[in-house]
Amino acid sequence: MRARFTIDEIASAALEIVDTSGPAALSMRGLATALGTGPMTMYNYVADKEGLEELVVAAVVADVEVPEPSDDWRQDVHAVATAMWRGVRAHPAAVPLVLTRRMTSATGFAIADALVGALHRAGLSDRDRLSAFHAVLALVTGAAQAELAGPLMRDADGAAHAAARIGAVAGDDHPHITALSAVAVTTSVEDDFDGGLRMLIDGIAARARRRR
Repeated sequence: MRARFTIDEIASAALEIVDTSGPAALSMRGLATALGTGPMTMYNYVADKEGLEELVVAAVVADVEVPEPSDDWRQDVHAVATAMWRGVRAHPAAVPLVLTRRMTSATGFAIADALVGALHRAGLSDRDRLSAFHAVLALVTGAAQAELAGPLMRDADGAAHAAARIGAVAGDDHPHITALSAVAVTTSVEDDFDGGLRMLIDGIAARARRRR
């Protein structure tokens, strides 16, 4: 007999709960209600709330569209990392789970595999490729986390106001922070992330050149 639900259906429903009401609202009972079934049915698919949270992370990552590869590994790393960042930012309430939960299934691995593949074409050693992969992931998740702490602000006005407040608090006692805050006021979240990503890719390329 066909299973009543697929794992993807359950993950999608769980993500919708998190998007709407936050991670604290995610529970076996709440998910069962959303799917129109009983709580015990959920245990046929996932063992506990931790498993539900892992499914949410997988659903967020699986929603990220994998860019088509090109003949330029740098361009591909940039495209994949940007797609990841946009995908995480599309679900701000799920960011804490993305930061704290690892996926235990292959659902959503396609985007990560594309990033590893692009880094492989850079000609890095195995250890450097691993470090580069983790560095890019750290930038993606760290940038999203920094926005969340702001709280997450997707518009220029919100980011500019946050930067202005930091500058005002820093004042003359912390001139470097004050000066940098003035730059942040006129820099979009998108441009800030893009600039950091391009610097990181430049560093990865320099590392690859030293190996040749």
